[in-house]
Formats: sequence, C-alpha cells, structure tokens
Amino acid sequence: MVIIDERDVMREEPTPHGKIGTCTAYRIADQVPNRSMEFRKRILHPGAEIGAHPIEHDEVYYVLSGQGEVFADGQTRRLGPGQAAYLYTGETVGIRQIGAEGLVLIISYPLAPGA
Repeated sequence: MVIIDERDVMREEPTPHGKIGTCTAYRIADQVPNRSMEFRKRILHPGAEIGAHPIEHDEVYYVLSGQGEVFADGQTRRLGPGQAAYLYTGETVGIRQIGAEGLVLIISYPLAPGA
C-alpha cells in the first residue's frame, strides 16, 4: 500500500495537450512504484482546456466540482459534479472548463504494459 497526500504532489502547470490555459495538477499515481494505472486530480482554471488528443486506452474524466464540456470524436457534452465521461480507445478526446469556477476532475486510465 502507498498513501499519497495530494498536498505533496500539487503543482501549477500549463494544461496538457495544447497548453490552453493553466491548471493545478495533483500527480497522485506518480509516487506509486510498479503501478499499472494513472490516477490524477486536475483543476482546470477558468478558460483552460485539455486539448484534443487521441487516446490508446479507455479513460475516465470524473467531475468533482465546476462545469465542463467534454469532447470525443465530434461529439460535445456538458459535464457537472458527479458525472463521468467514459472515453474509448482510439477516440480523439479533450475537455474544457466553462463557467466561473475551476473544473475539478479525476482522470484515470491504464498504463501501457512496461510503462
């Protein structure tokens, strides 16, 4: 077992996949040796977006608070607290923050074998 305190892994950085705005990233799983999955908390600040990118694995965006628009292969849907977008291997995906408050997400996906 490994216990990670999010305060120890928090950092401000540009958003991934296009650097569209800034976010607070909690790279939780980075502290876990021999792991097989990624698990992150990310706060997209107002106007920020994780840009469109193809995925080679299933992936989940789960909203803790705030509002967002998730896109996958030409479809766009709104997401709010308590909602999750399950995204499929091979899709081109991304998510943008909308509204006044930051979009707080949990993002999880399996790592490629040997990663």
